[in-house]
Amino acid sequence: MILIVNSEFVIDVLKLALYIACIYTGLNVYARQAKTPWVVRLTARRFALLSVLTLVVVGVKIIEDVTTQDSGPIDAALLWYVRQVIPPVMISFFGWVTLAGAAKVLAPATAALSILFYATRYRAQAALLAASMTSGWALTYAVKSVVGRDRPELWSTTWYWGSSFPSGHTLSTAAFSTALVIGTAQIWPKSRFIALPLAIVWISLMALSRLVLGVHWPTDVLAAICLGVLIPLAISMVVFKDDKRSGSLMTAKKN
Repeated sequence: MILIVNSEFVIDVLKLALYIACIYTGLNVYARQAKTPWVVRLTARRFALLSVLTLVVVGVKIIEDVTTQDSGPIDAALLWYVRQVIPPVMISFFGWVTLAGAAKVLAPATAALSILFYATRYRAQAALLAASMTSGWALTYAVKSVVGRDRPELWSTTWYWGSSFPSGHTLSTAAFSTALVIGTAQIWPKSRFIALPLAIVWISLMALSRLVLGVHWPTDVLAAICLGVLIPLAISMVVFKDDKRSGSLMTAKKN
């Protein structure tokens, strides 16, 4: 049984890698042959483009598994495992962690930081953060309404609005953190060495907190991370222009 599961996992990973490689290659070939205006940006932002494609393909795969109910047994097993390995004394800590991803915390933080960026003439950063969070909240509401997945009922938990898929707290935290990392890295390039690890820790803790509290399935938070990181990455490829104030990656590197 384990051998079959592992074989299926390896095949799925290879398929996803092949899809990503084909799409990435196709976009580059088309851009060069068509001589489109965005070919320079496409080739200059290879890592961002590859990251976007990876997140899209993985996110689509997870959504497919959730809607076809293929992930159920694995989700339940992983959720019980998390419940067993996390000490009960840590549950209150994760309760505070999950509070940091609530809209009542992130909404005012987004508004304040967007205003600060705009007032200091970093308007691309302000647009990136505001657009990322607005898109994230809208996408969460839309997907929850369409998928309508039941929340876990493996043990008694706190009630939360909406269906289980995806995790709104995780998606919002991922979008917020990623937008800040991208935005600040354009202003202060060296800040990414501190901002990126902090963002990874925050997103990971947020995702884990939703599992520890038993209000989301593992695939809920995994899909939320993919979507939450994808949104700012995709928007950043549009909003940043080739000047220092707007946070161009190329200009930041030169400086």
